[in-house]
Amino acid sequence: MDGKEFKREKLELPNEGKKLLLHSCCAPCSGEVMEALIASDIDFTIYFYNPNIHPRKEYDLRKDENIRFAEKHNIPFIDADYDVDHWFELAKGMEQEPERGIRCTMCFDMRFEKTAEYAAKNGFDVISSSLGISRWKNMEQINDCGLRAASRHEGMEYWTFNWRKKGGSARMLEVSKKEKFYMQEYCGCAYSLRDTNHWRLKNGRDRIELGKNYYE
Repeated sequence: MDGKEFKREKLELPNEGKKLLLHSCCAPCSGEVMEALIASDIDFTIYFYNPNIHPRKEYDLRKDENIRFAEKHNIPFIDADYDVDHWFELAKGMEQEPERGIRCTMCFDMRFEKTAEYAAKNGFDVISSSLGISRWKNMEQINDCGLRAASRHEGMEYWTFNWRKKGGSARMLEVSKKEKFYMQEYCGCAYSLRDTNHWRLKNGRDRIELGKNYYE
């Protein structure tokens, strides 16, 4: 960064953990996280479970970009079920909740519980998520959900590492531009898409066009 060679700090899993299952929401958020883990020689696997992403076209765009980057670095990728109907069932009554509200807590809980369950059954002792690197997310809210999910499984740890620190957010953009990742323009769910389009129209902008914009 700033024309100087960037030296990464050596990361270590908490409590002498051996194997990490990283929940990934998309390639732009996980790209820098993955590069940091690779540089630290941490044994990890990507777990893609995001039934909140709507519509299916957007879901496939985000997942395919994540698979492409994982394959480039020979990182195992777990493609979990797209049980979107179950997500909408859980979201009933929360349709008008704001971003970072109780609907988002439900969404994080759902995804992290599934992540922790898979981890417990497949030999992972640490879980974490790339969600926290985004400045649009409430890191405390994400960590609370992750810790709650991990606590249900004996010996499971949720890694609360702050991926934004020491320029992590800036490098997230650098990786996204270098890889020309697909640029999603809303959080992911149907209600996020609705509210973002409402804001755009109110401010004289066109509706979001899925699959149009990529980092350059």
